[in-house]
Amino acid sequence: MFRAWLCIGEIECEGLRLMRRPVIGFVCDVTGMSGHIAHLVVEKYLYAVTVGSDAVPILIPGRICDTDGTPATQSIDYAEILDLVDGIFLPGSPSNVAPALYGRAPEDQVLPADPNRDAMSLGLIHAALAAGVPMLGVCRGCQEMNVAFGGTLHPKLHDVGDALDHRFDKSLPIPEQYAPAHEVSLEPGGQFARWTGEAARWRVNSLHEQGVDRLAPGMVVEARAPDGLVEAFHHPGAKRFTTAIQWHPEFRFDHDVLSSAIFKAFGDAARERATDRPIAR
Repeated sequence: MFRAWLCIGEIECEGLRLMRRPVIGFVCDVTGMSGHIAHLVVEKYLYAVTVGSDAVPILIPGRICDTDGTPATQSIDYAEILDLVDGIFLPGSPSNVAPALYGRAPEDQVLPADPNRDAMSLGLIHAALAAGVPMLGVCRGCQEMNVAFGGTLHPKLHDVGDALDHRFDKSLPIPEQYAPAHEVSLEPGGQFARWTGEAARWRVNSLHEQGVDRLAPGMVVEARAPDGLVEAFHHPGAKRFTTAIQWHPEFRFDHDVLSSAIFKAFGDAARERATDRPIAR
């Protein structure tokens, strides 16, 4: 009798495992709001993952602070966080990664900074890679992933030689800010090229001031801007989908073949991870 109930329980758990949507953790910005400290994610990222990846979003606060901004004394338990999720999304942000984290002087910081997000995201990237948790980084998230894996950044791309000015006009309406701005060359045989039917080039938006300087060792390039800037890469040693994108595929993702494919692949990888993660009972 006991064995019969145990079998039923095992079947029920397996059914729940197969039916539930994967849970994606979003790393938050830590910023001011009406005099308070807030942990925020812009909704367009949540929407793209909820719909495009068919997943459930949850927010991962940056390093927790007191009301005066003093960081909490508790260390961040990355394993505890990863027990709750099937994927990690590192969104874009108005803030920039601290230059000291990639070997440059503090005075190279282009404001605004977000040291509390830095404290969460870089360690979480390493922990997620080790645990086989899929990751997708966009804009700042792309830069965080490059830094975490050992690369460096240009603090001001527009001051670099013949580089394009990748910034956007903040006075324009949002749809115009996110309109396609330039082409990227897709690496032949890469996953992005495959998802677009082996297209050689793709039109993307451009809303960033910083970007990859030295690509992290071992990373595989997926796309480059006309000035040679690495605009997308993946980690070939990762157990599951681990991809970084400098442009913003989340904006109207369902109107773009490549963007839709990116979010679907991320969701598929998270569903695979979900089969390995115990279900809370």
